[in-house]
Amino acid sequence: KHTTFKALLAGSVAGITLLGSVASWSAVSVIVHPSNANAFSATDISRIFLGKKKSFPDGSTAIPMDQSDGSAVRSAFVGTLLKKNEQQIKAYWAQLLFTGKGTPPKEGGDDAGIKKLISENPSLIGYVDSSVVDGSVKVVHEF
Repeated sequence: KHTTFKALLAGSVAGITLLGSVASWSAVSVIVHPSNANAFSATDISRIFLGKKKSFPDGSTAIPMDQSDGSAVRSAFVGTLLKKNEQQIKAYWAQLLFTGKGTPPKEGGDDAGIKKLISENPSLIGYVDSSVVDGSVKVVHEF
């Protein structure tokens, strides 16, 4: 599975857009509401999605939204930005839930579901396949 991910990444970098297959993706965009004026580092995003930070850089509430478990975009996001695989992220959240120190991001569905939620709520941050981005959301990070 890791080799496929690297091959897809190499293909994306080379400018080859892979569309059509559920397992393939072109690029992932981290998105927020268009009114969100914050600048985000990859570390900021990672900390929000790992429950270590509960606000955007300006101090306003940040609510992370995950794609549905098993989505290719979610796997890419978790692997690239959170530096974990699916088993590691599940174990991470199980530990935090057990100790009462955090709850995982809520699931918002697929690209369309996440985009719709974020376009309607300035407190949310999520990620989608870059191909679905439009003026209803603002991209703050892409990989």
